[in-house]
Amino acid sequence: MPLLNKLLVPCLALLLAGCAGLGPRESVEGPGNATAWKEHRRQIAELDGWQISGKIGIRAPQESGSGTLFWLQRQDYFDIRLSGPLGRGATRLTGRPDAVALEVAGQGRFEADSPEALVETQLGWQLPVSHLLWWVRGLPAPDSRSRLSLDSESRLAHLEQDGWQVDYLAYAEHDGFTLPERIRLQGHELQITLVVKDWQPRQLGR
Repeated sequence: MPLLNKLLVPCLALLLAGCAGLGPRESVEGPGNATAWKEHRRQIAELDGWQISGKIGIRAPQESGSGTLFWLQRQDYFDIRLSGPLGRGATRLTGRPDAVALEVAGQGRFEADSPEALVETQLGWQLPVSHLLWWVRGLPAPDSRSRLSLDSESRLAHLEQDGWQVDYLAYAEHDGFTLPERIRLQGHELQITLVVKDWQPRQLGR
């Protein structure tokens, strides 16, 4: 093998391996600054814990309603609770990766490997629960392609990902972090509006 080929083959292999590790990319548009967005995303992604309380409304083909939301996140553990008409009295989703439980008032406790499967089986909603971990912070989920529109402050204004459209209607400062306070999600015959009344962000990994 000529010397040039001996050099090119391993270099090409390294290049392909590097490209494979890059993963899906974001498509970014809008008036915001891409560099400022990257810095904002880096800062917000460091939040691995929070406590949220607010209101949630869901419009679905078979039922619609509103209720209150409480969400406790501690790194890979989550505890999401709905109450009021939407939660059919009370609904609680808890778990870690590969171990999720759903408790529905008057119906019992159910378990599954993923929150998406559990919610669809028991509630009939195709809800991307794992993506919500990112979307609620104003970030795209990192494991699939996304199309972003930034606002004039270089924050996420509109997101298209996995058949969902997410609009960020309001932001506010909480403990030095700019976080969404009003979010509207549409997809898979669902429309969800989330209004956060109280944000308590945490950086637990430090």
